[in-house]
Amino acid sequence: MYRIMLADDEGIVIDSMKFIIEKEFGDECEVEFAKTGRSVIELAERFRPDIAIMDIQMPGINGIEAMKEIKSFSANTVFIVMSAYDKFDYAKEAIKLGVLEYINKPMEKTKVVMVLKKAMEIIDRDRKKRSDDLLIKEKLESVEPIIENGLIYNILFQEHFEEDIDNYKTILGVEDDYGYMMSVVCGDTQEGNHMTNAVGSSVKMSNHYTEVREGLKEFFPCKVGSVMANKIAVLVPYNKQEMDYNSRIELIDRGRELVRYLRKKVDISFRLGIGGVKPLRQLGNSYQESLSALIATTGQVAHVDDLPIGCDYEKDYPVDLEKSIFESVQRGDYNEAALHAESFIEWMNGFDGNNIMAIRLKILEFVLRAEKLAYENGGMTYRFGSRDTYLPDIMSMNSIEELREWFLNKVKISCQNIGSKREERSTDTIKIAKDYIGDNFSKDISLDDVSRIVNISPYYFSKLFKESTGENFIEYLTNIRIEKAKELLAGSDMSMKEICMMCGYQDPNYFSRTFKKNVGITPTEYKEQNV
Repeated sequence: MYRIMLADDEGIVIDSMKFIIEKEFGDECEVEFAKTGRSVIELAERFRPDIAIMDIQMPGINGIEAMKEIKSFSANTVFIVMSAYDKFDYAKEAIKLGVLEYINKPMEKTKVVMVLKKAMEIIDRDRKKRSDDLLIKEKLESVEPIIENGLIYNILFQEHFEEDIDNYKTILGVEDDYGYMMSVVCGDTQEGNHMTNAVGSSVKMSNHYTEVREGLKEFFPCKVGSVMANKIAVLVPYNKQEMDYNSRIELIDRGRELVRYLRKKVDISFRLGIGGVKPLRQLGNSYQESLSALIATTGQVAHVDDLPIGCDYEKDYPVDLEKSIFESVQRGDYNEAALHAESFIEWMNGFDGNNIMAIRLKILEFVLRAEKLAYENGGMTYRFGSRDTYLPDIMSMNSIEELREWFLNKVKISCQNIGSKREERSTDTIKIAKDYIGDNFSKDISLDDVSRIVNISPYYFSKLFKESTGENFIEYLTNIRIEKAKELLAGSDMSMKEICMMCGYQDPNYFSRTFKKNVGITPTEYKEQNV
């Protein structure tokens, strides 16, 4: 259906146009008309025409001025201008307004029909585009919560590669490199610093998740996680490394408004904890701060910077550099860890190079932390007396260069242990698996059987086996069995059935098909060729 508005002060013109439209397009069009500039504008406000056929010369407001007014509230209307006056100035104004056609009276029927069809094609394209845009928006709105939750889950549990966070940022349109986390905690009532009936209220919050999510987004430009127990983790991107006092006060006030709004909206009691501003990849710490803030106070809204929580550092202390050292060690990346360690030594030397005792203690602290990561992430065995020389060693060093060399060497060993121990454990696992397969290939063994022997889940074992051998489990087992079959076919007088059973196959026909698929000829042909 197309809504067509006719604007002309001549009744005969309107009647002629209505006749042409009804005869050519029938019920496809709904036609209304007006005869003055003012009445045309009023009709357009009510009727919202798809197509407006306008005469320029009308009593009162002329056609050009009327079109300008109509376009201000009905931008998608397609205009067709008709006039008995062939004036260049009018044509120029009409073109500026984006008029589809400027045609002279009297208009021919074929011309009218052609122009209307052209206008209808434009309307159809616009309608399809709007429909497609709405469909895309609807799909994005259904997927967006899942993507937002994925970003928050990855940040909180550190289950991501470096590029994952960048991908999430791109998809969600996050342009800031910093942010802070909020924890939304619900319950029936608040008693001290905790909420009562966490289980029951978490069910209620799950049932009202959409309203809670929409409320959070109304108050903050945030990304919202899913309900975890009676909590929701919320990420708020931020464009600065720190938040000043005034901004923090505004944030807390907004948080109080949010808590009142949510209580009224879903009839659940809420508390809101707010962590400090951090780089996006370190927002797990901000979330922990938000929870700690709620534990440390009985207020409905608590910001970590208002409370004596966590560790404050003296001005210019390179907190981010310290974190980078241990993130690199945890990955077993010595080159990057050494780069950050060198920078930290340079900072200590520049900050207070004469305080050799403080430098010794900081380096010893860092080495012990690096080794702890190596024990936890590299599968190493901790021995109580393994570090009993560290303190005498470091106390005997009196120069930055000696301390630097000792520090970098220990960091290197930690990184190597993480990398080599992981590789060693994988190698040992694959060796045990291969030995088991070699001893038991004649039996009906499966991936689950071998996974149980090496005490690794079937999924992870399958992945590890393929990475180590270049073959999946079935391919490797089949190759072992076929090689044994070739050996028996060429060097024994055993029957085909006996060979089949010796190689782990119960069905001779299946054995024959598998053998031919892998060798190119049947077992019988192979035996004949190798007699």
